[in-house]
Amino acid sequence: MEIAVRIGQLLMSLSLLVICHEFGHFIFAKIFKTKVEKFYLFFDPWFSIFKFKKGETEYGIGWLPLGGYVKIAGMIDESMDVEQMKNDPQPWEFRSKPAWQRLIIMIAGVAVNVILAMMIYAMMAFHWGSDYLPVENCVYGIQVDSLGKEIGLENGDKILEVNETKIEDFSKVFVNLLLNDPKTITVDRNGEHKTFTLSDSLIAKLLNMETPCILPRFPFQIGDFAEESEAKLAGFEVGDLIVAIDSSECKFYDEVKDKLEENKGKTSIFTILRGENKDTTLISFNIPENGKMGVYTYSYADFLEYKHIEYGFFESFPAGISKGIDKINEYCKQWKLIFNPNTKAYKSVGSFISMAKIFPGTWDWYSFWNLTALFSIMLAVINIIPIPGLDGGHVMFLLYEIIVGKKPSDKFMEYAQMAGMIFLILIMILAIGNDFIRHVFN
Repeated sequence: MEIAVRIGQLLMSLSLLVICHEFGHFIFAKIFKTKVEKFYLFFDPWFSIFKFKKGETEYGIGWLPLGGYVKIAGMIDESMDVEQMKNDPQPWEFRSKPAWQRLIIMIAGVAVNVILAMMIYAMMAFHWGSDYLPVENCVYGIQVDSLGKEIGLENGDKILEVNETKIEDFSKVFVNLLLNDPKTITVDRNGEHKTFTLSDSLIAKLLNMETPCILPRFPFQIGDFAEESEAKLAGFEVGDLIVAIDSSECKFYDEVKDKLEENKGKTSIFTILRGENKDTTLISFNIPENGKMGVYTYSYADFLEYKHIEYGFFESFPAGISKGIDKINEYCKQWKLIFNPNTKAYKSVGSFISMAKIFPGTWDWYSFWNLTALFSIMLAVINIIPIPGLDGGHVMFLLYEIIVGKKPSDKFMEYAQMAGMIFLILIMILAIGNDFIRHVFN
């Protein structure tokens, strides 16, 4: 059921984005009196699932869910229909329009995706407001895994600066550490300031992690029990706060987790605080061989103070625009990592499998709109890359025509489009291959 929900959210999100993107091309083609022959959601090689014709345009839904398209007369595009180009240009064709009109038609799809993302972020700010965890509110410091320790960090460190800049929002720590230069993190360790620098090899490892290696530290408090929990049978109760194991202080999640692993298969004495009065209780517990207690703990969100910001209707628009610009900036910087072979970031490139796994297993409107806005930004940035086969390729050749005063030949455009499509197919194969290695073979 979770898989169906994830796929459903992904298809709904991408369908919305593709329709809006192609509508950008469509509406400006109509404004400039350019004939649009087809407007399709998904591709329709050989046949379509549904179609109808209104005026000069055929509208439909294809069977291949890899995007969508508008077929504009007199244009060499992904349909590779070059027969029309052998005839004399007609006034209603794309190729007959002034270069500045063709340029607007081509960038309109990207522009609509950017505007859509900003509008979604604005309405999310208006409806839900904004919640974030200030770095200074991480009163217990951070907890790190083995990779965090490889960087040089330790449990309990308190973050002071990332890339020589103070970070307000904890969720931005990891993003800024990866995407900005210099890649340094400064922490307070027992009153002493220490700075650590990330190498390209460490960045490569960080990019392949499914969860961040740096999280806020928090106490170990039991929130619920798993089925047939041995901890429950031993006398633990919901709300119990572990503070020591075998007389060794263990009051944080990372400390308890490490102690459980160290003492698995052995009987240990747990010191807990119970109830509103925090009464001290001792429990003898035989730790299972897997080092697990069979409990669900509260998360750091239950212990740390988040900051909430409310936005009025008109206040939400600047907030949405600002967040959209930040996301564009972040996504562009990710491409810098991808093209750096030392980071091996190309291994993190994913396809629809990775995109579907990002969505939660249950329907959640906040996550849906947040991810839809992010995908809209991604679609805009990818499409404007100057590669033939993408909108950016057409923009590149149109800018050349405007500057030089002469358009490339139809034959050149045909070959460029073919080369671009082959390149994009190879990128898709890489993305699908990465997903199979990550999610199927691992």
